[in-house]
Amino acid sequence: MNTLKNLISSNDDEEIFMEVRAYQNKLISDKEGTPIWEKKWLTIEEASAYSGIGRGKLRELSKTAGCPFAIWMGSKIHIVREKLDKYTATHDRI
Repeated sequence: MNTLKNLISSNDDEEIFMEVRAYQNKLISDKEGTPIWEKKWLTIEEASAYSGIGRGKLRELSKTAGCPFAIWMGSKIHIVREKLDKYTATHDRI
């Protein structure tokens, strides 16, 4: 977070920083109350409950090169719900 703050401050764009901060606060406050089907990003556990695909299979798919629905942030996997929906709609077998 400090890196982001330094980067934004170095560009003297305080307005963007405030928007990012507001969005972060919104995500943190809404995290518990937002239904899975309305979230943009899901954890492996949430994606498994949402899609019916096992956690192990989701991890395996997300580790393959070119996986359209997985985003890696450090060592954490985030699943983009809309892209997972498209993926499951276009594949008969997973």
